[in-house]
Amino acid sequence: MGEGRAALADFLRTRRARLSPEGVGLPGGGRRRTPGLRREEVALLAHIGTSWYVALEQGRDVHPSAAVLDGISTALRLTEAERLHLFVLARLPVAPAPADAPAETVGAALRSALHRLNPHPAYVMGRRWDLLAWNAAAEAVFAFSEIAPPHGRNFLWRCFTWPALRAHPQWASMAKGLVAQFRLDSAHHPDDPAFAQLITDLQGVSGEFREWWSRHDVRTVPDGPKRLVHPTFGSLEFEHVTLHVPGAPDQKLVLYTCTPEAAAVLSAALSGW
Repeated sequence: MGEGRAALADFLRTRRARLSPEGVGLPGGGRRRTPGLRREEVALLAHIGTSWYVALEQGRDVHPSAAVLDGISTALRLTEAERLHLFVLARLPVAPAPADAPAETVGAALRSALHRLNPHPAYVMGRRWDLLAWNAAAEAVFAFSEIAPPHGRNFLWRCFTWPALRAHPQWASMAKGLVAQFRLDSAHHPDDPAFAQLITDLQGVSGEFREWWSRHDVRTVPDGPKRLVHPTFGSLEFEHVTLHVPGAPDQKLVLYTCTPEAAAVLSAALSGW
């Protein structure tokens, strides 16, 4: 048994051992010699043959497809991080999350960290660039609560529908870059209807989006200095950085670290909230 196949087999066994029949909607079936589900129960839940699943747990030289791994992931109730690890162990390209993936959530520790980052604006975006959480400083600077429906928590929708932002003299350059960044992210979710609906709606409200989207430009997220001219606070300068959230690979923590001058302005503003 190769080292890679052994690691995959061990991973599957440990995930199986932590589940109970009752916890996955199966009858208990009396006493069991070992904890967890039986192999045939995992195969049943994953809609694959028992012999195929047994071969994986025995570390034999079999090559599961992405669909088989997704079925096993669902059967074993894997988290998204565990699902990605399963694909890595099986040496398959990491497949996009299923279209019916559960709603994204932000953990209590990260929410607390966002609050403690004040007066530095910080927010968490999900896989579709939906804003999942943000701190008071981000609300003061970006007014995320004022995004218009039907995508009232989406960062890209805000870019193309918020009049104050579109009035910015550098809006076109900024928006074009965001479209290229979003296209890069959306390529990981080609069959997700939520992405398709957002893109369709953006094409309906913005000729610029239709044009830029059709170009198929892609780019990564640039970090570095940012200067904003805010209608209330005036000129604000930051260092901008985007970080991936451990345990939630599709989530990004976006942080705007204030210069001392910007921190003083925002601290004064937040003191009255």
